[in-house]
Amino acid sequence: MRERIASHFDPFVIPFLVGMAFVLGYCLIAMIRVIAQLPKEDRKRFLVSLITPKYLWMDVRDIFLNCLIHVKLWKRNRVLGYMHSSIAFGWFMIIVLGHLEVMLFVPERIHLFYYPIFFNYFVAETEQTIQGSLLMFLMDFFLLMILSGIALAVIKRFASRIVGMRRTTRLSLLDRVGLYSLWAIFPLRLLAESFTAHISGGSFLTIPTNWIFRQFLGNDLNALPTWWAYSIALGVFMCVLPFTRYMHIPAEMLLIPMRNAGIRIRHSRKGFALLEVYSCPACGVCIDACPMSVQKANCKDCTVYLNRQLRRGNERRIEEISDKCLLCGKCTAVCQVGVQGPELRIAQRERRKYALSPSFADINVRPMASAVVHGAGGESGGVLYFAGCMTQLTPSIRKATTSLLDKAGVRWQMMDPDGGLCCGRPLMMAGRTEQARELIAKNLEIIRASGCDTLLLSCPICYKVFKEEYPLDDIRVVHHSVFFQELVASGKLQVQKEEGLKLVWHDPCELGRGCGIYDEPRAALAAAGEVVEAAKHHTESICCGGSLGSLTLSFDQRRPMVQNALDNLTAADPAEIVTGCPLCLSTFVRQADRPVRDIAEVLDSRC
Repeated sequence: MRERIASHFDPFVIPFLVGMAFVLGYCLIAMIRVIAQLPKEDRKRFLVSLITPKYLWMDVRDIFLNCLIHVKLWKRNRVLGYMHSSIAFGWFMIIVLGHLEVMLFVPERIHLFYYPIFFNYFVAETEQTIQGSLLMFLMDFFLLMILSGIALAVIKRFASRIVGMRRTTRLSLLDRVGLYSLWAIFPLRLLAESFTAHISGGSFLTIPTNWIFRQFLGNDLNALPTWWAYSIALGVFMCVLPFTRYMHIPAEMLLIPMRNAGIRIRHSRKGFALLEVYSCPACGVCIDACPMSVQKANCKDCTVYLNRQLRRGNERRIEEISDKCLLCGKCTAVCQVGVQGPELRIAQRERRKYALSPSFADINVRPMASAVVHGAGGESGGVLYFAGCMTQLTPSIRKATTSLLDKAGVRWQMMDPDGGLCCGRPLMMAGRTEQARELIAKNLEIIRASGCDTLLLSCPICYKVFKEEYPLDDIRVVHHSVFFQELVASGKLQVQKEEGLKLVWHDPCELGRGCGIYDEPRAALAAAGEVVEAAKHHTESICCGGSLGSLTLSFDQRRPMVQNALDNLTAADPAEIVTGCPLCLSTFVRQADRPVRDIAEVLDSRC
């Protein structure tokens, strides 16, 4: 296609140029600020990753899959996945195709920043070729894709249940301005390009629209007002973007490379934490997923609202939301961006240096000096079994675990025979990081002195913290569900299967979402009976409601959450509920209408 240049500039492009200049300038300053706030070692790691081919490939791949295609959301809800990807990917493709048109047909105009955006206004068609027709078809195709996504977004906003969401977020005033301007951009683009389709060309969407309007308005269509409206909508959206939830669009593009480089939250409101907050799209997916949202009053305490308050600096609400959370991690698991809600809350607690009661400190620190290794002390190798606080409170788990170790002929020692030792996780959850480090150092002395090569845990909370926070590279850290599955598979444990016995496995938050252990417990249980699934399982598993993560939820406030988790687990009518967490077990037992047992108890009873 050869073109006749109609014009090089028109004043209607000014709103777009102003908006684009503002948002680019704002994002550049914000990016520099975030990078400057990183600790020196993190900043160096991030900058090195930008010139490392391995990380560059990961960054490009993840930005494409997560920012444009929204793969994670597709897996969870196809309607929402299509809605987000149709708008994001469709908009991206229209921009790419606009630049391609300029490079192919008027390369001398590529330096004009606005030219690819308003190509159809400035270029008048004189003849068509296959190449030109194909580009016009693709432009109409992706515009139609975006419009379908906008239609779904409107439905989601006013009737969220139709697209699979019980609730959606309440919007601030600026969020509404951003939302409505975004909704207006693409219908206005359709009108603008349709009004000039008989001059600049079009395809299956714009040409019929042009024909329809010409039947009512005649051949002399006044296209300029629609191009002004389109430019104004773009300008308004970009000017409010930094102050609305739509800041997640540019923020994600920095978050992903930093996350791939291994950057973590080290300050409550600076650097990477600040980037996480601004990367939240406020889509509301976390509200439906949060186990607290079974009670409508708790919806305002979900991660999306924490991020909003962090942006506003509302200290009272930040404290309330941070302390109430169960820290189950489901918001992170379902978030299309992967915003780390629990870590952000812990960072806020650490910021306040949350004061612990003397009794808590006594339980977790003072007995350290008198703790001894039980069993074959002094021998190298073997298993060191750490029961932990909650297992000590549920002695049936400890009894079954030690019984299975004996039946399998495993040489083992007991790290905390008298109780009192703590892994340090409760201190971390309360934001008492320094005290937790002291506790870790003392525990390490005991572990090293045992001469073990395997540390066995029956509590997922303990397992996660020993796995991630303790320098035990030469010692295997393993949860008992995995260890017993290996013993069953190797034949060291002979489990008698009961036909017709239906068992449902509850994925504890720290073991499943926290550590990615899903298959091994189910494989071990399959040796004892038929394993059925809960209505929601694996990453979608529902927290028991008894989590120590919440500092303020009362027992009565937790009851509906516990019942919701039990209803989810009994969807397939199992005979027994089985878990691998002593806290989950003690929580479920109080309200369950059927037996609840630890996986060690089930296996021990069948050996």
